[in-house]
Amino acid sequence: MNDYVIYTDSCVDLPAELAARLGLEVLPMAVNLDGEVYPHHLDGRAIANQEFYRLLRARKFSQTSQINPQEFLAAFEPLLQRGIDILSVSFSSALSGTFQSALIAREELAERYPERKLIVLDSLCASAGQGLLLTYAAEMKKRGAGIEEVADWIETNKRKVCHLFTVGDLNHLRRGGRLSATRALIGTLLDMKPLLHVDANGRLAQMQITRGRCRVLAKMVDRMEKTIVKPEGQIVYIAHGDCPEDAEKLRRMIAERLPVKEITIHYIGPVIGSHSGPDTLAVFYLGTDRSAQF
Repeated sequence: MNDYVIYTDSCVDLPAELAARLGLEVLPMAVNLDGEVYPHHLDGRAIANQEFYRLLRARKFSQTSQINPQEFLAAFEPLLQRGIDILSVSFSSALSGTFQSALIAREELAERYPERKLIVLDSLCASAGQGLLLTYAAEMKKRGAGIEEVADWIETNKRKVCHLFTVGDLNHLRRGGRLSATRALIGTLLDMKPLLHVDANGRLAQMQITRGRCRVLAKMVDRMEKTIVKPEGQIVYIAHGDCPEDAEKLRRMIAERLPVKEITIHYIGPVIGSHSGPDTLAVFYLGTDRSAQF
């Protein structure tokens, strides 16, 4: 029943030791910093998270690239040859073409290995939200759940993974085409901080804009308290763009108001961080609502 592996990409933004303990296979995406390409491995072997943000703060220009079909073929085929099935769960298709690359690889491999199961899913999640979804999926597998059961759970529950985040620098949203230059300038001058989320279709969306970092963190916890389901049994992930003190502050704010089972803090990796920028702060949990209505 358990003769399968769960594959994902490095946008899960999990600690490397946690991903290994869960038995996840993680394909690296890549980041290009002023012409130097670094594969994003969770263990930071090519570039550590701290070094990436140091370079970003030094105004290095950062671009990212998706995983292509050939990379998926190279990863998947040896397993299929050994009789091992694959469940692949990708970064949101609304934010990257990686899921489409996995579909192309599946079509080719299905012809070669019709007796094997190769299930390819769109997580509709990002960063440690994707990581949280994969955490629950991997734990199901460890308890003995088969590939179809885990795939069905992911499809049923992926829109329940809530993503709430704010950014430190509005100019990163401007460069990504998500905010006009004028609004970015005015917002920076007035210390306006957006509260953003990933909607039910896996897209980035703005919920509110608030003056000051402390206020937007309070709004974040307000929203979490309103939408979280059964907090006492929940794992909560906090991810940050090189602002560990703020991440710890958010952890304390959550712990004071919600009896969650566990809170894990980790970095937003270089791929997501290229678009969100330094000082981004995010929280991920299972909830009832991924709409933009506050």
